[in-house]
Amino acid sequence: MLKNNMILLFFAVFSCFTTSAQKQKVWLDADTGNEMDDLYAIVRLVKDLNIELVGISSAHFNNPDLLVFEKWNAYPTKGLNTVAESQRLNAEILKAMGRTDIPHPLGADRQIGRAWGQQDPRDSEAARAIIAAANAMPEGQKLDVITIGAMTNIASALILAPEIKSRIRCFALGAQYNPQTKVWNKNEFNIRNDLNAFDYLLNLEGFDFTVMSLEAAYPLQFNREDTYQRLDENHKVEKILENRWREQNPQDKTRIMWDLALVEAYLKPELAKIETASTPPENNQREIRVYAKIDEKALADDFWNVLKK
Repeated sequence: MLKNNMILLFFAVFSCFTTSAQKQKVWLDADTGNEMDDLYAIVRLVKDLNIELVGISSAHFNNPDLLVFEKWNAYPTKGLNTVAESQRLNAEILKAMGRTDIPHPLGADRQIGRAWGQQDPRDSEAARAIIAAANAMPEGQKLDVITIGAMTNIASALILAPEIKSRIRCFALGAQYNPQTKVWNKNEFNIRNDLNAFDYLLNLEGFDFTVMSLEAAYPLQFNREDTYQRLDENHKVEKILENRWREQNPQDKTRIMWDLALVEAYLKPELAKIETASTPPENNQREIRVYAKIDEKALADDFWNVLKK
């Protein structure tokens, strides 16, 4: 009897280990300090039981407005360190969720290269951690890196350690792309904050790259009053999500949940459509993938269902 029980216990433990080992490893790179939807995206990823979130890095959101205006969203622009603000919020939400065990290294404080181009990497704790996570992947498996801000950290990691290219799949939010006309437009916030990084990733032959454009993410919108009603202030994480809207964008009756759209579409691929696209004509010509359409209602329902579990 004892022998049978031991055999059953062995198979139970082995089964749990195998299930855990099969979970896809994911890294999130987020300009969390920029707007409010990054926090919603982080919470959704942390709460997902089907992936292993191996790291969250902070991204800068440097942009020309910081030089000429007194405020950016709710922040005074004088002395604003954008990546430090992203880092602060990453640490805050992980602490609230009891998940400070998830590595959350500091990212680069500016774009790669210079204003006129070039591809000099920005070495950072985040870039080095992404390299280490990619190198730790078992042979034949890839680390999925989701970027929802400027793509500085992932581009820097690849420039610093070109050998990790075959160990990474990147899912990025940025740019405009029309699936009907096949026309690209790089005049978009994330891209403008590091055009050099985006061009580097587009030009990187053989790099597994999937882009969610503004057009694809746009339909996922949350209503302010409905969101406030759904969020329970008695739960610390939900209070943080509500306060973020109240503090950053209180005037907005609706918000496009750009970052959450990519995270949800990644986690629920059956609720999104991906197509193959050619890179823009000014880049090295190769095939990448783009999100063409999402089921915004189903993705929104999924977010609330997971949050309330």
